[in-house]
Amino acid sequence: MTEADIEAVSAVRVHGWQTAYRGLMPQAYLDAMSVAADAERRRSWFGRRSPEVSDLVAERDGQVVGWACVGPARDPDIAPGARELPAPKPTAGELLALYVAPGLLGTGIGRALMAAGTARARAHGFHTLYLWVVRGNTRAQRFYERAGFVPDGAEEVYEVGGSSVPELRYRRPLTPEI
Repeated sequence: MTEADIEAVSAVRVHGWQTAYRGLMPQAYLDAMSVAADAERRRSWFGRRSPEVSDLVAERDGQVVGWACVGPARDPDIAPGARELPAPKPTAGELLALYVAPGLLGTGIGRALMAAGTARARAHGFHTLYLWVVRGNTRAQRFYERAGFVPDGAEEVYEVGGSSVPELRYRRPLTPEI
């Protein structure tokens, strides 16, 4: 991903949320999501991100149609020492995001992004890859389970538009590619 991709990535992310989370999050919140506002936040973050964070895009006919982001795991129970300075080299990674343009779900773009993200996580030396998925997002849960992820029992709830949204954590070991 380059800085020139930010607007397109934001469009994929916002439209992905509006599609995937319909019925799982407040509709008013989803309707109010803005590609421009998301792009503004993403631009601010883009230049400050850690070198261990990889943003990957999938393109079709020169258009961004998918986005994935992989970086060090953020949860203290799986990233011991993450709050220490200097922090030890992380051994656990996290799939921070994976979105595909809604009209292209099921076409292999997500699988390609997952493969690229997994390869990037291995290259960073991560031994395990974690992710969070909204409970009830059965399409995403099936996708991740087919990719070798399993729930690890951790759950958390966060607030979205005044409603509690439960998430489940999944994990997958990253064995070296042969």
